[in-house]
Amino acid sequence: MAPSSFKGTGPSQVKKGSASHMHPAAITLGTVLILIGSGISAYTDHPAPAIALSAIGVYLMFALQVASQWERAIVLKMGRFVGQRGPGAFWIVPIRDTVTSWIDHRIRTTSFNAEQTLTKDTVPVDVDAVLFWVVWDAEKAALEVADYQQAVFWSAQTALRDLIGKTFLSDMLIGREKLDTELQQIIDQRTTGWGITVQSVEIRDVIIPTALQDAMSRQAQAERERQARVILGDAEAQIAQRFVEAGKAYENNPTALHLRAMNMLYEGLKEKGAMIVVPSTAVESMGLGTISGLTALSGRVPGQEEAV
Repeated sequence: MAPSSFKGTGPSQVKKGSASHMHPAAITLGTVLILIGSGISAYTDHPAPAIALSAIGVYLMFALQVASQWERAIVLKMGRFVGQRGPGAFWIVPIRDTVTSWIDHRIRTTSFNAEQTLTKDTVPVDVDAVLFWVVWDAEKAALEVADYQQAVFWSAQTALRDLIGKTFLSDMLIGREKLDTELQQIIDQRTTGWGITVQSVEIRDVIIPTALQDAMSRQAQAERERQARVILGDAEAQIAQRFVEAGKAYENNPTALHLRAMNMLYEGLKEKGAMIVVPSTAVESMGLGTISGLTALSGRVPGQEEAV
């Protein structure tokens, strides 16, 4: 990104020269004096009032300066710094005094990016970020650096590139808050000498190549399938362990095993339209071939029907 594509809160906040910052009140007052002088000269038919009042009006236009609440004016006297002025109205002596800069003390934003920058594991990425900063010393911002806005932009961009080159892609994708903090500290160290404080940095987007995105997607899918298989295997192992414990409980207790088998068969026969194929050996071992066994499955007690 070239300096001409600098992005901020709006137009350039630095206004050069006192003439470019004439206040409407000064222009109005000067115009009124010029008109009064012209009227007096026309009435008296003498040019002196017009000349005198016109000179005073033009002087007021340039001498009266007004700084907004958030502005500070840098005043030079014959090229030497004499102080800051504002907020409010103040006077300068035209020609001798000049207002070289109007410094905005509000929080401003700067968008910056790093294109096709290699990470520590040699992956090209495009990173977009936004910087929040404020001028806390107008004198340093005006006298220590020629264009402090572009200086902030270039410092932020070079710091972002340096940080990307020291960071792995995985850390950049999952640890943006840490990168924001590190980047804020790096830029703030560079701009403190200019009277500028970096309040925060926020990485908005990290763009990686499309082929790498597809590879990472396949890797993530394979990892999920692996985890699913591991979970299924753990479940099978737990089920097998429970069967082993159940087998030990039934090993020396044929009655309990017989009752369990009967219960399983009964639960299956309760379903409407269910058909269960039972081996003949199981029928003989459970006594299902006898009248009492069949009666037990049907839920009737022997002799109950005759009693009814």
